[in-house]
Amino acid sequence: MENEWIDKSPFTAYKGKTKNVDRFYLNKEELANIAGKEFLSERLKQVRDVFIFCCFTGLAYVDVFKLKQENIRKGIDGDRWIFTNRQKTKTRSSVPLLSTAVEIVDRYATNKVCLNKGLLLPVPSNQKMNEYLKEIADLCGIEKKLTSHIARHTFATTVTLLNGVPIESVSKMLGHTNIRTTQHYAKILDIKVSEDMAVLKKKLAMI
Repeated sequence: MENEWIDKSPFTAYKGKTKNVDRFYLNKEELANIAGKEFLSERLKQVRDVFIFCCFTGLAYVDVFKLKQENIRKGIDGDRWIFTNRQKTKTRSSVPLLSTAVEIVDRYATNKVCLNKGLLLPVPSNQKMNEYLKEIADLCGIEKKLTSHIARHTFATTVTLLNGVPIESVSKMLGHTNIRTTQHYAKILDIKVSEDMAVLKKKLAMI
């Protein structure tokens, strides 16, 4: 049309369709089960730690894979934060480190592999990560398909939204460019709706 080769766009009447995808996440019991599990294998311990770190930071695999010590800096509150740019959207992501994430960072501060490569954590390839996560799920008796991305979903739901963190803050930490992307997580939290309505019932009962 711009070159005047055609008079009108053949896509004028086309309407794209979107498909809602179920986002699986771990509940707090499943999360605690994995975090507290004792593994004999060092590789499973490391993969579990990387996975739990993602659960408490919301970072996607590709972002945690390239994390370096310099990405950890003092935030506005004086505590340690992660400052990075999301690989997928190129947006800035700033996440305060929760105590669980801090423990994992400190655990690998003197790890030889991390020191040699200049990385924050010993993150394997995505294929190996998901392969070992399947093994971890079997050992922990978890039927959900564990992947590196389910950790990000767990951060958005179980760790933050279900604990009352405003959706705007969750969206900023996840590095979403549009809050509607974050709202997909809020839609699946029936338990949060139940808790919110329980609070409302108590308030109405006092009137």
